[in-house]
Amino acid sequence: MHAETHLVLHRTRAAEFRAEADAYRLAARTDGPGALRTRLGWTLVELGLRLAAPRTAPAL
Repeated sequence: MHAETHLVLHRTRAAEFRAEADAYRLAARTDGPGALRTRLGWTLVELGLRLAAPRTAPAL
């Protein structure tokens, strides 16, 4: 697979994961038991996605 094609597919899938996480986060927002654990878990997932994302080069 061509490198640029792979990059486009990766970015598309990452955007889908983020949208899915946002939708889940909004739907699961409750104050019931386990809410803190859920919020902490999704925060760690979001942090992992940010750490895994490549840094963009500064504009020249």
